[in-house]
Amino acid sequence: MRSASDDLTARARIREAAIRAFARDGFDAASLRAIAKEAGVSAALIVHHFGNKNALRTACDDYVVAAFIDDKHELIETPTADRVRAALHDVERYGPYIDYLGRMLGDRSPAADRLFDEIVRVTRDMLDEQREAGLLVEMSDPEMTTLLVVMMGLAPVMMRAQVGRMLGQDQLSPAGMVRTTLPTLELLTHGIYSSTAFLDGARQALASDKPSEGGAS
Repeated sequence: MRSASDDLTARARIREAAIRAFARDGFDAASLRAIAKEAGVSAALIVHHFGNKNALRTACDDYVVAAFIDDKHELIETPTADRVRAALHDVERYGPYIDYLGRMLGDRSPAADRLFDEIVRVTRDMLDEQREAGLLVEMSDPEMTTLLVVMMGLAPVMMRAQVGRMLGQDQLSPAGMVRTTLPTLELLTHGIYSSTAFLDGARQALASDKPSEGGAS
């Protein structure tokens, strides 16, 4: 007779196998049969625990989101304010969750939107703190700048394989993170242009496109 602890263990194995399969193959391509084989259970047991493939995906979504935003999540041993940053420093452990996160953000789901909103909030708070400390230059649109910083941070997650292929190493590995650190800070600190010509031109062009206060003549 199957015990409650056996059920919990099987449920966790199924969830972990599904996270790996969905991240690797995509939701549509990953089958319950393949997930069951990877988890060492029967497909019927997946149905017993989760009902169907869509419900299994929802459970995986919720688990991965919680791993990045919930202080009490079982995966988090030392909670920090930035779950994604903590995960990127422990790629071997979090690798499947990072890959799953990339799939989530690309496929769109309520859970993915919730996670994205949380990442934006954390980034906004970080930039607000740095602005109050006098570390940031004046920005024409702080909210858009926040989104650009978020996109820069998530790009290696969503394009992990492509970036790794170009670099010849996993950009999210310790060595890859070391290689990324200085160029990222150089870009954020100094930019890449030695002249303000492009910025000045854009400001002038955008200013000339604004309607006059009195409206069209």
